[in-house]
Amino acid sequence: MKEIQKQAFYLAIIVFFCFSMFVGEAKAVEMLRITGSSTMCPLMAEIGKRFESLHSGVKIDVQCGGSGRGISDVQSGKADIGMVSRILMEKEKDLYGFPIARDGISIILHKDNPVKSLSDIQVAGIYTGKITKWKMVGGRNISIAVINPQKGYSSAELFTHYFKIDYDDITAAITVGDNPVRIKAVVDNPNAIAYLSAGEAERAVRAGMPIKRLPFNNVMPTSRNVITGNYPITRPLMLVTKNLPAGMVKMFIDYCLSSAVVDLIERHDFVPYED
Repeated sequence: MKEIQKQAFYLAIIVFFCFSMFVGEAKAVEMLRITGSSTMCPLMAEIGKRFESLHSGVKIDVQCGGSGRGISDVQSGKADIGMVSRILMEKEKDLYGFPIARDGISIILHKDNPVKSLSDIQVAGIYTGKITKWKMVGGRNISIAVINPQKGYSSAELFTHYFKIDYDDITAAITVGDNPVRIKAVVDNPNAIAYLSAGEAERAVRAGMPIKRLPFNNVMPTSRNVITGNYPITRPLMLVTKNLPAGMVKMFIDYCLSSAVVDLIERHDFVPYED
């Protein structure tokens, strides 16, 4: 009987030791949740992986969903950091914003569409349903398929502000979400038009996707023209927090603001904010 009790005692010690090790490892992992701008998502995912490689026990969870989600998740405490690809609005000035890069908004067509440029008035006319055929702007006699992002995406806010149109006045064939979905919609439909991150459009063209970018005021939406300030539709890419960053959140944001990530920013065809 004593031998059985002795074995049970040692078994309990082993179980307790294993459980303590498990709990200790679990506590050692610190999770940072970052949500928001689909434009920033691929960049932040790469920065997160590099940061994880330098800091054992840290896990960076990056989720897309639009700048609106980044703002609301930070305000509600669902995320530690929000990704916002626009300036903060007056009602959001209670948040702390840290711009890490700059980007533009690019209009894209299928590469087989013969239209080479559109005026501001023509773009506004297309998106508000006043211009419904490509023939009306020098293209084929076929209906225009307007692709529009969902509300909450900063590209929609910047686009409608620049062209002085109301989001609810846009007549879209389909309403979609993240940048890759908009690109695919144009690839799949030669009669489509869409707008999205200039950096992502530039990468897609370089990767051989059958799309083309249109100039604004005869200026192409390239990272070089964003740097020089010649391109008219630009925006900051920002990280936002509810409180003044501290601890691991501060370490991560400081890293994103450092020269250590400039190569990743440029690889995604964005412009380092202090360039």
